[in-house]
Amino acid sequence: MSNANDYVELARVWRGGVLESTHRGAVAVANLGGGFRHAWGNVGNVTFPRSALKPFQAVALVESGAADAFGLTDEHIALACASHQAQPFHVALAQDWLAKLGLDESALLCGPALPQNPADIATAYGAGGARRIYNDCSGKHLGFLTVAKHLGTNSSYADRDHPAQRIYLDVLSEYTGKDASAMPYGVDSCGLPAIALTVGDMAKAAARFGAGQGKTAARRAAVRRVLNAMTQYPDHLAGTDAPVARMIRGTNGEVLVKSGAEGYLLAFSRLSGHGVAIKMADGNARAAYGVLARVLARIGEVAPAEAERLIGEVVAPVKDSNGNVVGRVEIPFQAPEQRTPTRATMGFWVAGVPVLEDVFKP
Repeated sequence: MSNANDYVELARVWRGGVLESTHRGAVAVANLGGGFRHAWGNVGNVTFPRSALKPFQAVALVESGAADAFGLTDEHIALACASHQAQPFHVALAQDWLAKLGLDESALLCGPALPQNPADIATAYGAGGARRIYNDCSGKHLGFLTVAKHLGTNSSYADRDHPAQRIYLDVLSEYTGKDASAMPYGVDSCGLPAIALTVGDMAKAAARFGAGQGKTAARRAAVRRVLNAMTQYPDHLAGTDAPVARMIRGTNGEVLVKSGAEGYLLAFSRLSGHGVAIKMADGNARAAYGVLARVLARIGEVAPAEAERLIGEVVAPVKDSNGNVVGRVEIPFQAPEQRTPTRATMGFWVAGVPVLEDVFKP
């Protein structure tokens, strides 16, 4: 069980010149060798990555042959990795996918939902209200449903013992180096099993996955296709010009990002072989992308000036109801080029931050 001492300060929220709140969390940066380059906070904490696991779940869709059997494109595969906002293009793509399967949305096991954007919500109400296809996890469900249909099994793909789920568990076991079937689990908000694992193991898995590793040629090809789909269609992963899309485009697709609920963020470096896992302790994700930008600069994935630009694009200022900026979110990591501590950064770097060897032992 984690406690407050397992987390370090990652972000500060200022209203005017007064500190209003702080966000704490844990961050792990792993390399291909299975070690850690950096760790902040206790990365041995067990928690739920939630939707950050969707790229791993999408591997079965390709590796099983289901994607090709039903004529799916990389756009469909990107949707399988998505926590989408149910914008019109998301909905149209999901409808096209169901048509390829010869099914309607009643086959999806996720619950009905509404789109996330106000204009789309109004349109949805005009068309009858909440639908399963609007659920932000409908792409993931379509992926599992497609594998189930391709394998000729029943459509109860939410069962942990379903063949589609077993393929996913095999994938996750390979990339974490641990038996995923033995990991603790709960039920995600969309109704599918949710696996819990350490922040450190998730970073290790992201490093191997992002480098396209795999025990078979078929798995390596499937992983590459999933990564390529995320690179080519970043708007599909959440929404048009959402922070995840801005981060992927801002790194020219060299760093891929997938968010999870409750302040979880996962990043895959396609060139350097780094994996980054971030868990915001309070479940608030408003600073998570800014934390990631700081980390990417710290490990040399992006230049410090580029990290500052990305932070400006992915971290929203504090505004009032009229849209006026009345505060800011500060990411108090020490910038890589700084050589002396400042008041803003000293607290992070020296106040109760455990040494790497003390926070997690594989």
